[in-house]
Amino acid sequence: MTEIHYRIVEHDGGWTYKLGDVFAETFRTHDDALAAARAVVAEQQLGGETVPISWQDADGKWHEEVARGDDRPIADVIDE
Repeated sequence: MTEIHYRIVEHDGGWTYKLGDVFAETFRTHDDALAAARAVVAEQQLGGETVPISWQDADGKWHEEVARGDDRPIADVIDE
């Protein structure tokens, strides 16, 4: 199972959470960013429908596969 870790960091004069190198919007306080990250983690745990998806890789090649609605990642928040 995939694991993802959102990190709380200072950013652009405030606080945000990020996943890898991607930042969310900037929040005024650390607590606001932490609450937002926890909400995102909670949403990550919700299942959905099994659906076909198409996606393009870095070389421009298209792929087709089925995304299972019950295949949820293990997600958490790291508050450094």
